[in-house]
Amino acid sequence: MFTDFFYLLRSEGVPVTLTEWMTFLEGLAKGLAFSNLHSFYHLARATLVKSEAHFDRFDVAFVKYFQGIDTPEALLDKVWEWLFNPLPPRRISPEELERWRRLQEEVNLEELQRQFLERLREQTEAHHGGSRWIGTGGTSPFGHSGYHPGGIRVGGESYGRSAVKVAAERRFRAYRHDETLGVRQFEVALRRLRQLSTKVEGPKDELDLEGTIKETCRQGGFLELVWTRGRKNKVKVLLLMDVGGSMVPYSRLCSQLFTAVHRASHFQDLRFYYFHNCVYDYLYLDHRCHPKNAVKTDQVLKNLGSDYKLIIVGDACMAPSELTMPGGIIWWGMYNEEPGLVLLERLARHFTHNVWLNPIPASEWDTVYGHQTLNMIRRVFPMYELTVEGLTQAVKKLLVRR
Repeated sequence: MFTDFFYLLRSEGVPVTLTEWMTFLEGLAKGLAFSNLHSFYHLARATLVKSEAHFDRFDVAFVKYFQGIDTPEALLDKVWEWLFNPLPPRRISPEELERWRRLQEEVNLEELQRQFLERLREQTEAHHGGSRWIGTGGTSPFGHSGYHPGGIRVGGESYGRSAVKVAAERRFRAYRHDETLGVRQFEVALRRLRQLSTKVEGPKDELDLEGTIKETCRQGGFLELVWTRGRKNKVKVLLLMDVGGSMVPYSRLCSQLFTAVHRASHFQDLRFYYFHNCVYDYLYLDHRCHPKNAVKTDQVLKNLGSDYKLIIVGDACMAPSELTMPGGIIWWGMYNEEPGLVLLERLARHFTHNVWLNPIPASEWDTVYGHQTLNMIRRVFPMYELTVEGLTQAVKKLLVRR
């Protein structure tokens, strides 16, 4: 059973062995997949994938083999049936853009959630292209493949990157640490940070023997001790990476940077956390961003000194409410007391050496959907492109003395 899937995984670079395959088949025989593709996916990944570095390869193989089959569970089955088929994106007219701008000012997150649950109870048939019910292709705040400045995406794919609450299951692609293409260039750019450990920072607590001899000779034999900074790794780096949603197309590029940082041996300390869209009350220890595997942002600020160099990676594009409003976090059931922008400003004040790396080309920063939040964040952090040249400029910025 599923023998072709086994060979497809091997061809995609997932190192599956016969022992793991037999474990997987045993789990199927015991009914651990529950006749459900969602459970089947997690059972297969848990038994067949040895390392998180292979998760994205597994996903590629899974999509190829099971393309066209889906068993979503998050909402009523009938609603999912209506919303199953995605629609292609369309161009935005000036009239629609003006209407969204007006609607954007009227977004109320609590009211939006209340309306969503009310529509879910009342709706009895599929709706497409409308402005009220849960459907596709319209201007309703509920559904997918349509356009609304701040709504709840249900199923489908996010074309406008404007959903305020994502009701469907989120699945983020991990940043692999085995990428090789372009990693060397990132490593070279990051290596410039080593200058901080020997020339810029730290006390002069190591005897400079050659300098002492030279100065003693200049003093006519009177001993003159010369001290220098020790050649020890004193660089501390805090890396925060945005995952999921609009960052998925840049997963490979981010993986290259993550690989370069992962290989770096010239840092005294390296901490990295994940977030989605904006930093809120919690930072996460892995790409799934699960609350059970998180630390409080305030705790990170408390435990890490201001001598850490802060590098944030993200596209900075989101619904304005996510950045400027309490409760703007897009995950259902979670609430942030302070706007995300306040948390970002707090990070910038604490870690005075900071940069933001953006995978979107700089030429699009003023025109991309979400440019409002991007430019607001640019006023908080120095922003550079996530390219080798951009990283080089960012490292130079980190080298600047306070």
